[in-house]
Amino acid sequence: MSADFHHLMLVFTAYIIGAASPGPSTMRIMGVAMQDGKSALCLAAGVVSGSLFWGGLAATGISAVLTKYSHVLVVIKVLGGAYLLYLAFKAVRSALKTDEQLAKGSGMPQKSSGLKLYQRGLLMHLTNPKALLGWIATMSLGLGAGASQSTVVIILAACAILSVTIFCGYAIVFSTAPMVRAYQRARRVIEGSLAIVFGAAGFKLLLTRF
Repeated sequence: MSADFHHLMLVFTAYIIGAASPGPSTMRIMGVAMQDGKSALCLAAGVVSGSLFWGGLAATGISAVLTKYSHVLVVIKVLGGAYLLYLAFKAVRSALKTDEQLAKGSGMPQKSSGLKLYQRGLLMHLTNPKALLGWIATMSLGLGAGASQSTVVIILAACAILSVTIFCGYAIVFSTAPMVRAYQRARRVIEGSLAIVFGAAGFKLLLTRF
């Protein structure tokens, strides 16, 4: 029992490191949170849903089919890379706008509806093949040949809780007053940084092989 507990802790630690490390999803949540906390929570909910979708696929073994037929992952990679480049373009446009232009309602991300932001977060994670591969690694680490159905349920349930805590936690922490003031002072730098992250991640997906 002790060995099983320590093994599960290893699995959860690996998941936390993978999910909480800076990436396109966490960076976008942080960027939106510093403008509007509720919008960031909607975006985070979409990211969490996408993560759980990949987790469900990995747990049911469908991921094995995806890894066998590599062309499916290639399609996901191309879609993900294109979407990240689109986000980079939007971040560049926002960085180039003056505060006066933004104050006149020139298309800030928080103006979007909660449903639209949820869809953006969901699409961002569904077109991220690294999220799928991360779940494959998590399940491969957590499930041995004799793993029971209860072990699968425990891993999925715990990772779901961790996913909500991590992504929604980013949304809440970065929507606090000090973070909002920091965003207002460094809006262009932050949007420029987002553009670099999205652009680099997008090109990496398009130009590298699995």
